[in-house]
Amino acid sequence: MHLPTTPSFRLDGRRAVVTGAGRGIGLAAAAALAEAGAKVTLIARSSSEIEAAANAICGRGQTADWMILDVTDIAAVAAFFKSRPAYHVLINNAGTNRPKSAIEVSEEDYDVVVGLNLKGAFFVGQAAAKRMIAEEVRGSLIHVGSQMGHVGARNRSLYCASKWGLEGMNKAFALDFAPHGIRSNTIAPTFIETPMTKPFFEDADFKAEVLSKIKLGRLGQIEDLLGAIVYLASDASSLVTGSSLLLDGGWTAD
Repeated sequence: MHLPTTPSFRLDGRRAVVTGAGRGIGLAAAAALAEAGAKVTLIARSSSEIEAAANAICGRGQTADWMILDVTDIAAVAAFFKSRPAYHVLINNAGTNRPKSAIEVSEEDYDVVVGLNLKGAFFVGQAAAKRMIAEEVRGSLIHVGSQMGHVGARNRSLYCASKWGLEGMNKAFALDFAPHGIRSNTIAPTFIETPMTKPFFEDADFKAEVLSKIKLGRLGQIEDLLGAIVYLASDASSLVTGSSLLLDGGWTAD
């Protein structure tokens, strides 16, 4: 009797790059990929956090380096990926939010949020894929979306616009890059306790409203995302592309 072998979740010998890697989801993703065996490059706009993070990963006996890069600088993004061998895994994570009513959103707010969350993500993904194609690397693009790319919410018009756009981009990337063996997927978390979200939860009414919609009854933790990230980066997900993996505690189930 032939029994199938479970594909490996290990990433030994592979190279991964993580944007917005100085804190929160990006930092955790970099640490998880390194733990799975990948050689990881951490990217952020300043060295203040990523240098220490890369050193901490190396201190565990794993491999990491870091690079200062503003992902909204499209020319710099293109130059970065051209200057390095193709990565096998991209964690397209850099993002921001400016919560306010749609009627209060300014053009400057729009440019900042959509410029980073969607435009920046698009051209990072494009540059990473171009390098993969040039070197015939069968890679995995993982875009950090949100449950807000599947639903709406008060005071989240810009964030929802950018994350819904990311979901559409992801599906089109999956179609364009599939002939090259490159997969594209998103993860779509609910509210995760991070340095960026912590101030929101100081509002007791807001926290109660959020918890009322998360069917599992708790806020997400960084660790809740790491299995999904490693899965999508690994051979275990080799038939998965154009998908969005909802990590929302049941928020979107009703």
